[in-house]
Formats: sequence, C-alpha cells, structure tokens
Amino acid sequence: MTAAESAAREKVYEVDELTRVEGEGSLVLQVRKGKVVEARLKIFEAPRYFEQLVVERTPDEVIDIVARICGICPVAYQMSAVHAFEDCFGVKVDPEVRALRRLLYCGEWIESHALHIYLLHLPDFLGYESAIALAQDDRPAVERGLRMKKVGNEILAILGGRPIHPVSVRVGGFSRAPRRSELEPLRAPLAQALEDAKETVRLVAGLAAPAFEREPRMVALHHPKEYPYNHGHIQSTDGLDLRPSDWDRAFREVQVEGTMALHARTKDGGTYLLGPASRIVLDAEQLHPVAREALAATGMVDAIRTNIYWSILARAVELIHAIAEAIDLIDSYRPPIEARVAWGPRPGVAAWATEAPRGLLFHRYEVDERGRVAHAQIVPPTSQNQGAIEDDLREFAPSVLDLPDDEATLRLEQLIRSYDPCISCATHFLDVRILRD
Repeated sequence: MTAAESAAREKVYEVDELTRVEGEGSLVLQVRKGKVVEARLKIFEAPRYFEQLVVERTPDEVIDIVARICGICPVAYQMSAVHAFEDCFGVKVDPEVRALRRLLYCGEWIESHALHIYLLHLPDFLGYESAIALAQDDRPAVERGLRMKKVGNEILAILGGRPIHPVSVRVGGFSRAPRRSELEPLRAPLAQALEDAKETVRLVAGLAAPAFEREPRMVALHHPKEYPYNHGHIQSTDGLDLRPSDWDRAFREVQVEGTMALHARTKDGGTYLLGPASRIVLDAEQLHPVAREALAATGMVDAIRTNIYWSILARAVELIHAIAEAIDLIDSYRPPIEARVAWGPRPGVAAWATEAPRGLLFHRYEVDERGRVAHAQIVPPTSQNQGAIEDDLREFAPSVLDLPDDEATLRLEQLIRSYDPCISCATHFLDVRILRD
C-alpha cells in the first residue's frame, strides 16, 4: 500500500478543547480502515493535592477542605466524608439532621441538573452553539433553567451558609440548624420549580436523540425505601451488592498511560456507568411519586438504559424528584433538639460512598489514634465514568465517520456531554483538527 493510500484509510479526529463541559478536556479519535482503533478522552488535571492536603487534619477540617474540590457538587464531597467519619466513629445523628442532609443534597442536585440540562446539554439537541444563542430564540426556556438553579442555590445558602462550598456540615450534624421560618420562604419558589421541572421532562422527552444502543454495566447506590443520596448499598445491573464503605472490594483505580488523572475499573479491568441513567434503572421504584409518574408517562426507561444520549431525560426526571422531595422535607421539618451530637474520634478506616449528581463518589480515610487523617483516597464520578465514555465513543464513532468532519465532531462532543463530565470550568472555543499521515 502506498503512503497516499494509507493516509486515505486512516483518520485522526482531534478536539483540542471540549466546550460546554465543566472543565478542560480533549478528544482523540483514531480511525483506521473504517474502524476505531483508539478513543481517548483526555482530562487536563494538574496536580491538586487534595488527598495530601487533608493529611494530619481533623475530620471537621477535612469536610471543609474537600468541599473546595468542586464548585458544582461540594455537598457530595462533604457528605461522602462526613458519613465515612461517622461510620468509623460510630456516630448516630438525629433523624431531623438526616432529613436536613437530604434537603441539602436536593439543593445540590437541583442546581447541578438545571445547569447541565439548560446551559450545557440542551443546545446540542436544539442546534445551538451555546445557551446564549438558545436564549436569543427561546428566552423562556433558559430562564426556566436559571429559576430552578437559583432555588437550588438558595437551599445550599440557607443550610450550608453559602451557595458554593458550604461551611455548616460537621461530624454529628451541622454547625447550626435552620429555623422553620428560614425554610418557609423556599416553599413558593420550589412550587414554581416543580412546574418548571415537569415542563422540562415534557420538553426533553420530545427531543430527537442520535440512534445508539448498548448494554453497559450500571452501578449506583440502592436503598429499599428512598431514592439514593447518601445511604444504601452499592448495587449493579449484574448483581453487585456492597456496603457503601466497601467500594474498593469491587473496584480499583488505575494509572492510564498518557494521562495525569487516575481512572477506575472493576477488579477484573472492566468499565461501568454511573450517574442519573444508572440510578433511574436501578432505583426507579424509589423515585418520588410525582417523578415516577412523569417517568412512566415518557415510556422511555429502556431508552435511558441503552442510549447515553437520553441521560438528559434521566436528569430531568431527577429534577422533579429532588424538587418534590425538597418540598416534602420542608413541609415536615422540625428543628432537631441538637444541631450536632457529641462524638469522639478513634483510629480506623473511614470510608463511604454517596451519589453526586454525576454518580457514585467514594472517600476512604485512614485515621490515627489522635483522630487525624493519615492517608486519603478520593474517587470522583468522572474518573470512574471515563472508561465508559471511551467505550461509547468507540461504539458510536463508526456511525458518524461518513458525516462531514464538523458534524461528526459535534455528535461525538454531544455524547461526551451526555455524561456531564465535571473537570473544572471551560470557556474555550472548539479547535478541531483532522490529521492524516
């Protein structure tokens, strides 16, 4: 074969800077003789040293530090840490504190899902390059998303002390518990948000998604009586069942050549899918009745399971759930007798997993006899989903290879955005190059 013939049969798609994801990343897709031989999502992760920063820190200091890992889902990082320490120390919290933590989680899911659906992902389906362009033609839609995000942020501000990187979560409870009078003003905007979320489900259920089917291994927390935030067992579509502290019995982190970010795999090297689609598949019966009804009306549970592009619908259903549960929690709220219970540290291993908006988040801390952290491991959802993203890229890419390069690139970016990867904050234009040998 001549060099010219080889070049004609090999193509490399390079997306140097992915847009409308929460962070900086790039995509390299290499095609040879019509087959994808490499699909790699590169995450630009400079060393942040959080696992080292918490060494020699007390549990409450750790909870404040890990909140800074992410500005979109700080509650998830705090909840994984606080439950890990409480499990290790044998701390039992007041039922009203447990309810407040679920309300705090509702706030985070509301603001995160609303942001992703309306500002990051919906423009893909409607043919706009950004939410700003979408707002020029459909301002009410974007305002709907911003209204829901605002009420989510307000929940975080009241319970956490501020809407970003909250500061009130403590081992044994909160630094302070809100009065009923502080929560009651949320009732009206949440009622409006519930109608906005129902409209969101109707909107996204009517979208046209690219044809794509596969059967991934799905993993999520499962609780028999409630939709999973911070309690339950780690379960999977192929029968896994573990306490949330035992993530590392089934999974492990691996260093992938050419990256600075650790990936996660099953013990036998397999990939798996986390996030809203997995939760819907494994936990649909635990959805709030209003959300369960909305999901049933779409008739698209199978589509959510097999086509990652429909994760936008899973997030929309979870928006209804989080808003409806927040209303219920506020209506039934009674301030706890004590905002936090007394506790004492002891040496051991503190480990727990909770459900961040993007999926399972695992923390593990080794605690010494002084009650200070000697070693830490933090495994975020995106590092666990990265293998599944690359699997889907390899599976889906052949269907777009005959499209013009810009259209093929858009479809591949849309697939990546379906996972809502959280990397940091990206505000770049897209630079696409197609290299030939």
